[in-house]
Amino acid sequence: MIDLAWVNSVDINLPSVKRRAETLSSRRTVKKQWQAAWLLRAVTCIDLTTLSGSFSNREDILNGLNFDDVDLIKCGAVCVYPAKVRVAVKTLKDIGSDIPVAAVATGFPSGQYSLKTRLEEIKLAVLDGAQEIDIVINRELALIGKWKELYEEIRQMKDACGTAHMKAILAVGELGTLTNVYKASLVAMMAGADFIKTSTGKEATVNATLPVGVVMCRAIRDYHQRTGTKVGFKPAGGLRTSKDALLWLILIKEELGNEWLNNNLFRLGASRLLADVERQLFHYVYGRYAAISELPAM
Repeated sequence: MIDLAWVNSVDINLPSVKRRAETLSSRRTVKKQWQAAWLLRAVTCIDLTTLSGSFSNREDILNGLNFDDVDLIKCGAVCVYPAKVRVAVKTLKDIGSDIPVAAVATGFPSGQYSLKTRLEEIKLAVLDGAQEIDIVINRELALIGKWKELYEEIRQMKDACGTAHMKAILAVGELGTLTNVYKASLVAMMAGADFIKTSTGKEATVNATLPVGVVMCRAIRDYHQRTGTKVGFKPAGGLRTSKDALLWLILIKEELGNEWLNNNLFRLGASRLLADVERQLFHYVYGRYAAISELPAM
């Protein structure tokens, strides 16, 4: 149920958020074998938007890292458009993979469709086998402060998901202020979101930034403290390098704790990130960076 008193009482201190984000990016780092271990963890948290590659085919790198259980190193989910869910589910089943299929829905990336159409798209994706649904919230309702109406929409989307996990995309670059980001995070969690996600990756301005991450993680932490419910977090948009992955893992560890450092509660929406992670791990094992021909095309 929505708690409007809580939502309306929110006021974010922007300078404090920026100072916290700068501290994370300037004073926290991991090196050598610890960096390799954290990058392997990052791989398991990536939501891939392609079926063309898998890290698990690089057994030479895993052997060089003295990592024996190849099956543990697989991405968090494969994310596709609703029309591709059925073929993605079949493809993964045919190769014996238990990686879940996630579908972007509700008129991704704009979300500017009738509610009836958005709900039907969710139901069809679930019917075709999607185990996770990434929905887009109605940013107009957030911008004009109609939080109860936004809650009701997201609640209906959650109902349409059935047993599938729902990730609520806030599209933070279109919410105007960090106060709105926090409020939208709360409303999505109150409506039953299993994850809150920064961006579609298609916004023209802000996608996943550390200040946004701090605010959303604080909302998750506050919500957990008040309700006992753990909600996951997914940054997406603009994440391309291993350094990006490490910064987000550090943010999660420091703001939410080790319980969130797994793909049940943390995902990275960044398929191109995988290539750079593999490049860095190759360097760690072989002492040099791989030629283009030595890495699979993504």
